[in-house]
Amino acid sequence: MGARRTLGGAAALLLEGEECTGADGRVQHGASHRTARAVVQCGPFASMESLGHILVDRDLRALLGGAIAPSDPRRPVEAGQLSPASLDLRLARRGWRMRAGFLPGREPLQLALERLALAQIDLEGGAVLEPGVPYLVELEERLALPPDLRGRFNPRSSTGRCDIFTRVLCDGHPRFDETPAGHHGPLWIEIAPLSFPVRLARGDRLAQLRLARGEPALDADELRALYTRTPLLWKRSGDEARPVPIDEARIAPDGTLEVRVGLAGRAPAGWRSARRGGVVEFAGVHVHDPREWFDEVRAHAGRCILEPGCFHIFASRERLVVPPEVAAEMLPIDVGIGELRNNYAGFFDNGFGWSEGGDGTPAVLEVRAHDVPFLVEDGQPFCRLRYFRAHGRPDKLYGEGRRSYQHQDLTLARCFRPAT
Repeated sequence: MGARRTLGGAAALLLEGEECTGADGRVQHGASHRTARAVVQCGPFASMESLGHILVDRDLRALLGGAIAPSDPRRPVEAGQLSPASLDLRLARRGWRMRAGFLPGREPLQLALERLALAQIDLEGGAVLEPGVPYLVELEERLALPPDLRGRFNPRSSTGRCDIFTRVLCDGHPRFDETPAGHHGPLWIEIAPLSFPVRLARGDRLAQLRLARGEPALDADELRALYTRTPLLWKRSGDEARPVPIDEARIAPDGTLEVRVGLAGRAPAGWRSARRGGVVEFAGVHVHDPREWFDEVRAHAGRCILEPGCFHIFASRERLVVPPEVAAEMLPIDVGIGELRNNYAGFFDNGFGWSEGGDGTPAVLEVRAHDVPFLVEDGQPFCRLRYFRAHGRPDKLYGEGRRSYQHQDLTLARCFRPAT
């Protein structure tokens, strides 16, 4: 029998082998990791349905063909697009080279497209997108969400590591990378390669969708309770790994967890974009020599300088764990503690870095300096993680049944060969 806890205030996640005594004095038991469809909750909220949460793979699968449908019925959503708590979105055939990006407003998106489009491009057989130029491309998927669901989007890992800036737009909603609750309609993606020309084709997946009901983010108390049960940060010295004690983890009042950059002990310590190569083949696997596209960054005494206008890739000092019952999102650094920008907010599906007795996986950090060179030191805060309640354990965890970055360290996008 596991530990018993008494919780009378905020709701908390309860895992296999645990018991808790709720505010009503009744004992509740944690669900099995392998069989639970929803994580038991203690405290004043007895049901998962009464708490905000993000949908998991089986929930998303049930929406395919209805709330999530292809614009072209001949191109149905594929099972391989599903991750534990997200769905990859595919580029459709039509795109446009734009004079400028724009924020959707009251006028139909089609009118803005007519005013700002310079030329149409056809992605059926692939097209090269030039750096520094914005493009707008239709997505294959469209939404017909029920009133209690809203969408959120983020770039996929390989998108950020190729220094491709993206954001998803929907008609009538004046914010990027999200939909209002109950949204119906097509989706568009703005694409802007920043460092390299890139070849994209219909069916390529640059962004992900996740769906939420209510407010799924854990608050600071819930995050501390989760960390106490399952350490979320680990550090390794040689072959030995150990969890970072909770009193050393930096949990902010807003419920985010600080992550720092790791420069010491890595050779190279990072990568800096160069422009010696030709066109990045986004869909390729290990087709490019990384040294044609990147220069090594060496850290002297645990320090290096970020060059303005260059794209840099580093890895986190801590090794991250995302347990099965939650997912996480990487948030940009607070500009008040560094003249740098975490360029691509990433999403970590349930199970990233997690295994029975595991020691986590480093996060890859894609960053730019602002307008001046900026010194970075080992252990400097680089980003924050926000954890989200999931609608139970997914049928498949991150890395199960599809290619992934589960065992990454300082890893470039999949189209680049491993550095030797």
